Amino acid sequence: MLALTENVTEIVKKLAEEVPAVSGLRIAAEADGQSLSVSPADQAAPDDQILEQDGATVYVEEVASVLLADKILDGGVDEEGNIQFALGQQA
Repeated sequence: MLALTENVTEIVKKLAEEVPAVSGLRIAAEADGQSLSVSPADQAAPDDQILEQDGATVYVEEVASVLLADKILDGGVDEEGNIQFALGQQA
């Protein structure tokens, strides 16, 4: 199952606190089956896996969950306030 770094949990919690309509992030596979999208979400879609870690919630679409099964999601915020995410291999 996808794991989250401390950076990502803090980003997701802050986003959910600052934007009332957002409860977490949603990761979904794009139509090509290889690319992923990350977007704020207010709830899970019917077939999403729900990952809760250290107070942060991430909804993972079914196809994306297969692609991310052995990955770790990291993230950061740049000087302009843009959130960036990166995937790595779990140890």
